[in-house]
Amino acid sequence: METIVSVENVTKVYGKKKEKKTEALKGISFGIQKGEFVGIMGASGSGKSTLLNLLSTLDQPTSGTVQIDNKNITHLKGNQLADFRGQEIGFIFQEFNLLENLTAAENIAIPLSLQGKKPKQIKKNVQEVAKRLSIEGILNSYPAAISGGQKQRVAAARALVTEPTILLGDEPTGALDSKSARDLLDTMTDLNQRDAVSILLVTHDPFSASYCQRILFIKDGVIHKEIQKESQDREAFYQEILTTIGSLEQ
Repeated sequence: METIVSVENVTKVYGKKKEKKTEALKGISFGIQKGEFVGIMGASGSGKSTLLNLLSTLDQPTSGTVQIDNKNITHLKGNQLADFRGQEIGFIFQEFNLLENLTAAENIAIPLSLQGKKPKQIKKNVQEVAKRLSIEGILNSYPAAISGGQKQRVAAARALVTEPTILLGDEPTGALDSKSARDLLDTMTDLNQRDAVSILLVTHDPFSASYCQRILFIKDGVIHKEIQKESQDREAFYQEILTTIGSLEQ
């Protein structure tokens, strides 16, 4: 199996010299294989958001290395970093972050426009990703005219339109009702299984996490435990997640 994300002994310390230091990550190491659907769970303040910021290149580690698609992203700067982020990383946020004055199609097209793709190619790519996510019928609609679930599918399409190496989800179901959340998770599972899209899902929600194949539990800046779904059905895995959360809270 090809390793597409490699995190090696990563630490993150906040606080300037002579200030009190906060150690958010304390030497984390793990890898993600191509086509995996991995979850990261942890209580508020555990370090999971810090880790996500490092993986998405929004922040840099204090020490250690982060490699995505065999590129050491801790060494990238300026335009190199912006280009890498735009081409290799897809990001779905809890808040949809759609531009209200653009149609769904125009929102999806933003990453391709930033890369300087030609209009004909952009239109083709937008149509293809919209079909994968079953949103062809709302491409000409503005965000105000579509539901929360549809907005999140548009956001997912925007994240996927560049065919990134890894899709990062930051509590992507957090602003959705239960049906829309289930629909999005089913869609992400389908993308993972049918199209081999590699996904890293950061969540505090055990139900969302039960869709993953493997879960890393972070506590106090370190990985305390890892569990794998293997041959379990989703309900059994959900119960194992709940049990693991309970044991970590003790």
